Amino acid sequence: MPTPFKIKLSLLALCVAFACKPAETSENQLAQNPSKPNIIYILADDLGYGDLGAFGSTKIETPNIDALAKGGMMFTQHYSGAPVCAPARYMLMTGQHSGHAYIRGNDEWRERDSPSGGDVWNFADMENDSTLEGQRPLPEGTVLFPKRLQSAGYTTGSVGKWGLGAPQTNSIPTKMGFDFFYGYNCQRQAHTYYPVHLYKNENRVPLRNKLVAPSTKLAEGADPSKAESYADFNQVDYAPDLMFAEMTNFISENKDKPFYFYWATPIPHVALQAPQRWVDYYEEKFGAETPYLGNKGYFPHKNPRAAYAAMVSYLDENVGKLVEHLKKEGLYENTLIIFTSDNGPTFNGGTDSEWFNSAGPFTEDPAKIKGHVHEGGIRVPMIASWPGKIAPGTKSDLLSSHIDMMATFGEITGFEVPQNDGISILPTLLGKGDQQQHEYLYWEFPEYGGQVAVRFGDWKLIRQHLNDKQTPTLELYNLAKDPLETTNVADANPEILAQAEAIFKQAHQPSELEKFRIPLLEKGLLAGKE
Repeated sequence: MPTPFKIKLSLLALCVAFACKPAETSENQLAQNPSKPNIIYILADDLGYGDLGAFGSTKIETPNIDALAKGGMMFTQHYSGAPVCAPARYMLMTGQHSGHAYIRGNDEWRERDSPSGGDVWNFADMENDSTLEGQRPLPEGTVLFPKRLQSAGYTTGSVGKWGLGAPQTNSIPTKMGFDFFYGYNCQRQAHTYYPVHLYKNENRVPLRNKLVAPSTKLAEGADPSKAESYADFNQVDYAPDLMFAEMTNFISENKDKPFYFYWATPIPHVALQAPQRWVDYYEEKFGAETPYLGNKGYFPHKNPRAAYAAMVSYLDENVGKLVEHLKKEGLYENTLIIFTSDNGPTFNGGTDSEWFNSAGPFTEDPAKIKGHVHEGGIRVPMIASWPGKIAPGTKSDLLSSHIDMMATFGEITGFEVPQNDGISILPTLLGKGDQQQHEYLYWEFPEYGGQVAVRFGDWKLIRQHLNDKQTPTLELYNLAKDPLETTNVADANPEILAQAEAIFKQAHQPSELEKFRIPLLEKGLLAGKE
């Protein structure tokens, strides 16, 4: 078997010296503005790069989000910190990439399972015992940027999906930097838009819905062509409606002081559940389609394509309503709005990413979207709107990431930024000042077989099957020439592989949690072949 590439000490020193540096807060470019801006960060869930009109969608209508892009800046090389929910949220709020992160994958904290104590995936058990909800808690002392925003005089609020802890632990929103929270504490609970309860701060709020566990199929003998066969999956209290109302109420109540709001909408993550008026609209637009019967998880739906588009357009409608609310309250001109997604489009639950071209210019292959470190899984749309500060109708190809928000918000608001892996993108937003550049972006993902990726310049190295029984891959792509990542040029570029290996040695730290460790990486091997 070939041995790993040997890296000259001079090359290693050069790469490490120029590796991704901790964020450096430059002179605050907003120091002359005595009024701190409000910040609203909108994080869609599983929304693909190509699901918005502004980013090329021809099937789904998103006029309000497109208007944000027209009035602000589009980022065309923006990345999630991870290809699935929980680690993406952790990396967003800590500024750490996945080589340094505590949460590197989804972790349902299954140590709570016991024959007598219930099952964390059993929805009836969770309803009877709230301690079975939620994900693995973050360690005591973990600093998320909302806590820093509080120290800078901001009131902080959030609606949507949390996914970074569990009820009755230290790791709930109101103990991690949020003055207000309303939504799903638990990611698993967010697999239905008609839950039995949501959380308001620390407490459950019962809803007028009955328990229908995700993955419930049509009743035996039900006719898939009849709307009434799906009645159990469309109930009374639609969670996104309730969360939007709580958000606008928070904004009105806190309009006289600076606020940060994190709208972690679960849309368009499956299950496919959308307001019927939007489903009807797209049913007429798309025509007849084959019902989804639940064979790929979540709930069945009579019109799956119409339902997916309906969810995205419903979210877009609410973005428009949010902007109008800000204008009505006299807040719009002093509010930075950022819209993005937690990762790429999904492959299950009745979605049809290929038909929608949800990954945009990247492949919709199920092995290259959500759950994977290919571009379709981690390249996400990002729009920033800030009237009078961000030039309208602008685009940036700055290599940027969720992990940059800690440093960016610190520079905007003046809080002290702890050492992390991000950079402030404020100079790009304002179109002035010196913009620090990422020397690389790094992903380490223990799920879906075990994967790692490094993006530096136009180059991207990917290794897959590091945790399973398949032969590990060694893939190198030039994204400028090959954005679909179809032509592996690893064998022709040993010097580029050596650079990637040097970056890896700088970026990778063994995970504190055994379940997130990737054995091959613990051998100190990235680009070499065994």
